[in-house]
Amino acid sequence: MNVKRSSYSGRLRAVAAALLVAMPMAMAQTALAPAKIPNLPSLGGTENQDLSPLMERKLGEEIMRDIRRDRDYLDDGPILEYMNNFGNTLVDARPGARGEAKYDYFFFVVRDPQLNAFALPGGFIAVHSALLLAAQNESELASVLGHEIGHVVQRHIARSIGQQKQDALIPLAAMILAALASRQGGDAAMGVFLGGQGIAIQRQLNFGRDAEREADRIGFQIMGEAGFDTSGMVAFFQQMQNATKAYSDLVPSWLLTHPLTSERIADIQARIREQPYKQRVDSLDFYLVRSRARVLQDQSASGYNEARMFFQSQILQESWQQKAAGQYGLAFLSMKQGDTAAAQSWLDQAYATVNAPAPKIGLSSAPRGRAETIFAATSIEIKLAQPDNKEVLAKAVKEAEAAHLKFPLSRGIAHQYGEAMLAAGQLEEAAVYLRDQAQLYREDIEAYDLLAQVYAKQGKLALQHIALAESYALQGGVLSALDQLNLARKAPDASFYDQSLIDAREREWQARRREEMGDKGKKDMAETRPAFKAEFKSGPDKDASPFDRYNNMFNQSTNPFDRLRKQNDNDLTSPRLMAR
Repeated sequence: MNVKRSSYSGRLRAVAAALLVAMPMAMAQTALAPAKIPNLPSLGGTENQDLSPLMERKLGEEIMRDIRRDRDYLDDGPILEYMNNFGNTLVDARPGARGEAKYDYFFFVVRDPQLNAFALPGGFIAVHSALLLAAQNESELASVLGHEIGHVVQRHIARSIGQQKQDALIPLAAMILAALASRQGGDAAMGVFLGGQGIAIQRQLNFGRDAEREADRIGFQIMGEAGFDTSGMVAFFQQMQNATKAYSDLVPSWLLTHPLTSERIADIQARIREQPYKQRVDSLDFYLVRSRARVLQDQSASGYNEARMFFQSQILQESWQQKAAGQYGLAFLSMKQGDTAAAQSWLDQAYATVNAPAPKIGLSSAPRGRAETIFAATSIEIKLAQPDNKEVLAKAVKEAEAAHLKFPLSRGIAHQYGEAMLAAGQLEEAAVYLRDQAQLYREDIEAYDLLAQVYAKQGKLALQHIALAESYALQGGVLSALDQLNLARKAPDASFYDQSLIDAREREWQARRREEMGDKGKKDMAETRPAFKAEFKSGPDKDASPFDRYNNMFNQSTNPFDRLRKQNDNDLTSPRLMAR
């Protein structure tokens, strides 16, 4: 686990740091009770009282504010839309999966070369980009998401905190070193186990292993109920086994935090024998989203070259999905490299491949998915990449308006419509539309950012600063939001209604800041600080030690439209732990 911590504290942040470092290593006096899979029970017990469902959600939201600032967070509309549609299909397939708190699950992707995924408190689930690329079909991806949903459903974080009260927490770094050194023998490993600590370590491991088995069983049930091929779980476990083989060979099986992959494979294989075989055709969206992720995985010159070679090889395959994905990937790559003409040409070819008559042989005779939302979004995206061409921008507005009417639930297209009107100079129309969007979706940061840009171009200073204040507050920068309110109050065009809104927001955010900072008057969350994020690795980086690095620092830009996303690289040290 690589933990990126925030420099500010407060009760929620302290709890977050403790539970995400300790959760896989949580202490357990006894093994977890078997999960009652058919009903996905909301587990009771005194351990759950230490972290209520409401507190879990609030904690997850706090962590997500930092993760969204991370440059490795893939803030890509089509990818986010696909992941959340796909993930919530799994959640909805099983009654009770949202738990007693009725969590709104949020699925996202982070740029990372390790095959892994992780769940945060409150229903936030991340997938590493490498895992998305490694999944050969949607059933394999469903097996991973189902497993992580199982962690959330069974409230493993809350249960781990309850178990920690029974023992003193052993430093994570000491345990990692002991595990690595135990294979070689010597005084270093023995020292960790002396003084009665060996028993506590085994208790931590017992909890982690049982939690993983429980998540496997629940994930298996969820993906089966959703209509996916459950053998996809075994296929992906085998990939994970290959990815972690070099690391796990150094550690005795009884010291692994999670059960050996071979054990988990055997358990799932036994369950598959009892299930009827299901064959499922993957959606075209799956292939196109993976093409986008491949381009975004490594945006260096060498990364782009590797992606281009992959796509050029992909378009030679017989499968129409693979061919369309390769052509679409070349379109997206060309756009990223500034060649909009080539991007439009490749997109047209991909669309022609998708709409070509399908041969009536076997499964290929089934209706083809069109991935219309992704194609529409990418076509608009290519046009918006030509800001100096007024004719093209006018077409972008028309396309975005039509797409928004056709796909009203697509947040990515909704943002593109506002962005297109802004780029085309249709400021009044953009302001009305974005105000409505901000009212309908009150936590939509992008809508407030676009609205602030519209007001800036209109010269409406008070409204500009109010919109920026809303954006900063949603990102966790309460002090920056309060600064924007002060600027709005001093603006010469601030109306009586604006002043009333400013006063109300100021009282609300000052109360929130006092709650978050406690009574000690800590530094503002939006000031320069490293973001907190936990990444569960499939194995250690080859060039890294067990005490690898803390993540990059985040600086607030002086540009109000920068959304606090610029970073400075300040490497510190942190332990790294294999968690899957």
